[in-house]
Amino acid sequence: MPQAATVKGRATRARIVEGAAEVLREQGVAFTTLDDIRGRTGTSKSQLFHYFPAGKDELLLAVARFEADRVLADQQPHLGRLDSWESWRRWRDVVVERYERQGDHCPLGSLFLQVGRDRPGARAIVTELMRQWQGQLARGVRALQTNGLVSPALDADREAAALLAGIQGGVTIMMSTGDSAHLKAALDTGIDHLRAARPDAVRPVPPEEARS
Repeated sequence: MPQAATVKGRATRARIVEGAAEVLREQGVAFTTLDDIRGRTGTSKSQLFHYFPAGKDELLLAVARFEADRVLADQQPHLGRLDSWESWRRWRDVVVERYERQGDHCPLGSLFLQVGRDRPGARAIVTELMRQWQGQLARGVRALQTNGLVSPALDADREAAALLAGIQGGVTIMMSTGDSAHLKAALDTGIDHLRAARPDAVRPVPPEEARS
């Protein structure tokens, strides 16, 4: 990113991206022009193209990265501290609150519709978001195992993948219906599944059964 190599350049670029994200959230991708973004961020046309020489699509991809980072940032500090049942409950509530507040408008999804979800840059953003999200959930499951709260036999990565799939499905239904019940059910069922996998929940096999 040579256009933003200096500290000042990186700060200017970040300011443009954040301002663009605000405008896009308020007006929608389809109704936002570069002039709208220039007006909000106080940048000239030449300055905008200095940082985003490929134009609007390049800027939209940068905003998509910003929005993807916000998905995880909005879940902190709870997502990074999933080492007790109380911390999992707080994280669950934050996730539900975030998506209920977002409603039926997904900024990230709208951006991908505009630039093309199959575009390599867009696909990389989604892939990285899901990788980081699943990784933090898996670390949370391992933290429960370290603290003796769930069975060490659980596959942390698989449990995290199932939780993430449930969240994504619940959010998709909520965006279609306006009802967060499915999202809550997916989160509650996933966490209940973890709680049921207590270290002492496995029945030891009696010697006589082991010999039979």
